[in-house]
Amino acid sequence: MMPPSSSGHVFPLAQAFAICMLLWALVPSNPYGYYTVLRFAICGISIYLAFRAHERGKPAWIWILAAPAIVYNPLIQVYLTREIWSVINVATIVLFAWAGFALRPNRASKV
Repeated sequence: MMPPSSSGHVFPLAQAFAICMLLWALVPSNPYGYYTVLRFAICGISIYLAFRAHERGKPAWIWILAAPAIVYNPLIQVYLTREIWSVINVATIVLFAWAGFALRPNRASKV
């Protein structure tokens, strides 16, 4: 298990990685394989962030972060047009950025 001081660094790094992947997904010339990798990454990061929300005692965020995990699920795929996926990607970028503020560690609890 990682010490509390170092585990906080993984959280924003995962979000930044997801946001960068989602921004790159807006480029229309990406190969299909990129979107397959994107599904695995965003689904996994969403699940990870939901666990972090659970650790921070934020049950509403668990459900909010379950939504992208379901939509980007690589096993049971949701087939939509490129335009709809672009809107979903932008909404997910906003959600992950918002989660960064809502789920950040409480500085008062660190000693």
